[in-house]
Amino acid sequence: MELTMLGTGNALVTECYNTCFVLQEEKQYFLVDGGGGNEILHRLKIADINWKEIRTIFVTHKHVDHLLGILWMIRMICQKMNRGEYEGDATIYAHEEVADLLKDMAEKLYVEKETKFIGKRLHILTVGDGDEKEILGRKVTFFDIGSTKAKQFGFSMDLGEGKKLTCCGDEPYRNLEEKYAKDSTWLLHEAFCLESEADIFHPYEKHHSTVKDACELAEKLNVKNLLLYHTEDKNIKNRKKLYEEEGKKYFHGNLYVPDDLEKIKI
Repeated sequence: MELTMLGTGNALVTECYNTCFVLQEEKQYFLVDGGGGNEILHRLKIADINWKEIRTIFVTHKHVDHLLGILWMIRMICQKMNRGEYEGDATIYAHEEVADLLKDMAEKLYVEKETKFIGKRLHILTVGDGDEKEILGRKVTFFDIGSTKAKQFGFSMDLGEGKKLTCCGDEPYRNLEEKYAKDSTWLLHEAFCLESEADIFHPYEKHHSTVKDACELAEKLNVKNLLLYHTEDKNIKNRKKLYEEEGKKYFHGNLYVPDDLEKIKI
């Protein structure tokens, strides 16, 4: 399995794209979030991922830096379905509020010849806390992260042989996520900024973590591989080096601070 980070930044970045990624196994794809606009299409092109081969999408929550790119995916998928250029069905998973929002916005923004496929070949399906689906041939469990800002879900994917990948969305881990995150082979967690720059970026006011916070958490949870994303972008050229230097003081597993479009073997 391969993970491609299409974007790694927070909502207001300009030097990179908003956080979203693709999990790929052979020629099957699982897109998680879409960033803030049609740049998602460009990112997929650069990553050599044919968006017309994406059949499964998950949207974590309704914030524009995660949601709006999905509206472009809906438009393109429906448009190509109408032209006979998209094979098979597509499925978008989201919690009820996001699923209803996507349907409503699509109906209001797009023409009937495109929206007629929603519910017939493009399925926007609601998932609840603890619901399980099979994606990429693996069991995926969706869970409510307990956000007080906007309802948000993460997911845990069973990788087989006792291994799992857990995505905590874009807010700090909460204890209610322990059964999913603990002993994860891969943990995907936000890290808004360096601990040394918390006074500059004020992560806690925004419901976010520092690199130190995320790394101490991963160490406590016995995580093997920690991937940090959803960061600030003020020193993007040195971000990887600086985050790794700080993080390795607190986490002794494998630490990844990917750049946009970086591919990682899972």
